Amino acid sequence: MALSGMRGLSVFISDIRNCPNKEQERLRVDKELGNVRTRFKNEKGLTPYEKKKYVWKMLYIYMLGYDVDFGHMEAVSLISAPKYPEKQVGYIVTSCLLNENHDFLRLAINTVRNDIIGRNETFQCLALTMVGNIGGREFAESLAPDVQKLLLSSSCRPLVRKKAALCLLRLYRKNPDVVNVDGWSDRMAQLLDERDLGVLTSSMSLLVALVSNNHDTYWSCLPKCVKILERLARNQDVPQEYTYYGIPSPWLQVKTMRALQYFPTIEDPNTRRSLFEVLQRILMGTDVVKNVNKNNASHAVLFEALALVMHLDAEKEMMSQCVALLGKFIAVREPNIRYLGLENMTRMLMVTDVQDIIKRHQAQIITSLKDPDISIRRRALDLLYGMCDVSNAKDIVEELLQYLSTADFAMREELSLKAAILAEKFAPDLSWYVDVILQLIDKAGDFVSDDIWFRVVQFVTNNEDLQPYAAAKARDYLDKPALHETMVKVSAYLLGEYSHLLARRPGCSPKEIFSILHEKLPTVSTSTIPILLSTYAKVLMHTQPPDPELQNQIWAIFNKYESCIDVEIQQRAVEYFALSRKGAALMDILAEMPKFPERQSALIKKAEDTEVDTAEQSAIKWRAQQQTSNALVVTDQCPANGTPPVGQQLGLVKVPSMSSNVDHNSEDQGSAHLNGTLSTVDPQPPSPDLLGDLLGPLAIEGPPVASVHSEQNIIPGLEGVSNTVDAAAIVPVEEQNNSVQPIGNIAERFHALCFKDSGVLYEDPYIQIGIKAEWRAHHGRLVLFLGNKNTSPLVSVQVVILPPSHLKIELSLVPETIPPRAQVQCPLEFVNLRPSRDVAVLDFSYKFGTNAVNVKLRLPAVLNKFLQPIPVSAEEFFPQWRSLSGPPLKLQEVVRGVRPLSLLEMANLFNSFRLMVCPGLDPNPNNLVASTTFYSESTRAMLCLVRIETDPADRTQLRMTVASGDPALTFELKEFIKEQLISIPTASRAPAPAQTPVQPTSPPTALTDPGAMLAGLL
Repeated sequence: MALSGMRGLSVFISDIRNCPNKEQERLRVDKELGNVRTRFKNEKGLTPYEKKKYVWKMLYIYMLGYDVDFGHMEAVSLISAPKYPEKQVGYIVTSCLLNENHDFLRLAINTVRNDIIGRNETFQCLALTMVGNIGGREFAESLAPDVQKLLLSSSCRPLVRKKAALCLLRLYRKNPDVVNVDGWSDRMAQLLDERDLGVLTSSMSLLVALVSNNHDTYWSCLPKCVKILERLARNQDVPQEYTYYGIPSPWLQVKTMRALQYFPTIEDPNTRRSLFEVLQRILMGTDVVKNVNKNNASHAVLFEALALVMHLDAEKEMMSQCVALLGKFIAVREPNIRYLGLENMTRMLMVTDVQDIIKRHQAQIITSLKDPDISIRRRALDLLYGMCDVSNAKDIVEELLQYLSTADFAMREELSLKAAILAEKFAPDLSWYVDVILQLIDKAGDFVSDDIWFRVVQFVTNNEDLQPYAAAKARDYLDKPALHETMVKVSAYLLGEYSHLLARRPGCSPKEIFSILHEKLPTVSTSTIPILLSTYAKVLMHTQPPDPELQNQIWAIFNKYESCIDVEIQQRAVEYFALSRKGAALMDILAEMPKFPERQSALIKKAEDTEVDTAEQSAIKWRAQQQTSNALVVTDQCPANGTPPVGQQLGLVKVPSMSSNVDHNSEDQGSAHLNGTLSTVDPQPPSPDLLGDLLGPLAIEGPPVASVHSEQNIIPGLEGVSNTVDAAAIVPVEEQNNSVQPIGNIAERFHALCFKDSGVLYEDPYIQIGIKAEWRAHHGRLVLFLGNKNTSPLVSVQVVILPPSHLKIELSLVPETIPPRAQVQCPLEFVNLRPSRDVAVLDFSYKFGTNAVNVKLRLPAVLNKFLQPIPVSAEEFFPQWRSLSGPPLKLQEVVRGVRPLSLLEMANLFNSFRLMVCPGLDPNPNNLVASTTFYSESTRAMLCLVRIETDPADRTQLRMTVASGDPALTFELKEFIKEQLISIPTASRAPAPAQTPVQPTSPPTALTDPGAMLAGLL
């Protein structure tokens, strides 16, 4: 910042630095802002020097963290100044203070274009720098041709061309249509012949973005990229200023190898041989040295080379060399290098025939579990989990069990889950599996989820030979003085079902089994008591003829709990007491549980939900994740939401409610948009979950919250699906039959897209579905990007849209075949007819080889997409608030079970779903007032007002008042906000059977009018 000659600016900065405290600084800043505002009001009397000085002051104040909400026009006007000092100030301050959507930027487009096409290189650089930082879609449409001319011009200096390449990259990311794909292949290849490494590095950044979207057009660039790597590897014609600690331009090497990873394969043998020679030289020439900066640069190149080697599926000899090099890295003292070694060795697991080589380093990997750095321990755990198979499962699981007692609490849940999965997948015999699970529960009971002991119960129930062994082991654990409650649950269940198989063993008579279990009753919570009562009834049933003493003891317990306040316990006690008086008939009533149907393990599903950065992720996906494009690759794993094809049965149910544990589900026939046409969908209820029915109430802790019913919004084609208050979307619930598993957590991706307009909706090994949306008033446009990730076509592609009644959706025609490595765009047009929280469902299916995949995905066309935040002053707020008096236009509710949030966090949450918090309207500092505008065809632009009253002593509850001019909008917005505030229980119950739709009830009435209260306070 040039301060020469600006005495006023220098004095102001000196005053700020000399302020003794923050309050004095604020007073000085406010004084200066008032002075600047006054001078700007009389703009005609300002000289260019004074305007420049005051704009510099505004920028300095903004850099200190204060809001500068005026003077933007003066900053933009300086861009058109004829002299460099004023123009420089205008460009710098505009880049800092404004964003790409600011209206004032439109005024400067012509001036910026004149500077770009002018002959003054300094002005060109200033303009390109600003556009490269804050350029949006309008800049892309207006300036892209001129920027391309600068980039391709041979008369421009390299400095200008570098900036032009980076500027074009920004414009391409904002609007990919600005680059003509057909004509740019030859131009891009021409740019790769550039000798100046600065221009070449910037052009390579542009190439990475281009090939990430469409590599087929840029095959001619592939040999040029290999030649660039050869030039850098041999250090040919590399200026000294581009050599970093002896490494020739490591940034260009990394970007070049990253670009090569977007090409599926290299067919030309000469090009492939040259590339492998370069990669071999990088692998051989990289070692750990003392200089940290050199290490960072060389390892950046090395790990990019490793990713390229994995992508190209190199020869086994080179793969072995890569693993050996990583083995050296995981043995060094430097923690960062160890982390990178473990992380990349995990990625190597995806390559065939490498796992046996990685096993040679198993001892060193196990040693890393004891590393002081928790991130290294997590990487070691992921690697052990990925490299485990039948040959080493026992050793790895035993090491994990041994490490469990000393592991960090933050890792124990993940460690327990992975140990349980490995024991289930690779158990040499089922008795060993039972031993492992019981040891897990004994050592880390607090971190063992119910799914783990549910699973062992399923195995024992389905294998008769295992039942006596499991019951005996459970009996042995009960002798321990201190026993975790989860162990009490599993032991009680197993002994209740199979203790009669141990009757001849010492200490296993029914009376002794009852006695040792009953000793645990005072120490357990209410969630375990129902299981113990079931066990008592089973023990009594197996005692034939009945033992009068044992019978009286158990009956006394049933009598005691007949008046229990917990409904589940009370019901079991009453029913078991009545059943136990039936004598011999009890044997038929309380017979052993039948075998469970075969199904995918819930543990594996849970692991896929929580697993991050696993070995199944390819190098291309890893690089795509780091791109700044609109379609990010999320590396979480998630089970498929696959369902039977269209025309077969389809079961639909609302997402589990956040304020209600009651699920409503019904069925009917309906119509849906299939590839631009209509087809019929026949729903059916979901199949029952036997284990969920048996143990479902135990998976939800805490008392149930009263259920609330809302208006029933019927979806065309899905008229029977009832709308519970807190349900967010309609999703399929029947058993998944897809053999292809998705990549990433589908639910998390949908939730993220509810608050942003672009990203990945679904991905599996064959296809990626991305979306990009624009919302204006009650209209929306959403484009589906269907990308084929393989070298074979995807056939029988079908897209069905199940629209809710409040949305009018138009889908363009979708091709039935997606060519190899191609991307198809499918635009959808939305019109919001009225307020509702229901969402549309995308039913997508395709075939790849012998794999038929069908998934059902929620589209993020949710209520908040049709909100537009609007600031409201006190003069506007209070008349509106008073005019909306009482239900149904103004609804109030006390919300409990809220996630504890500070006021700042709550305000940020409101802003994320387009509610503008209006500070200063409520005199109580613990309250929030927010406003927004909702758009639909029925309501047009409707103002909505929200007031949140919090209790500082208890952040888990608050009082919420919502007001608008439409009763349905008021209710739907209130419920939508409540959904975002209430924490959702992680445990889920089995879906309820289909029920008759509940008649709509009127919204709850407010007890008081907070508008009058708020007006009185002010």
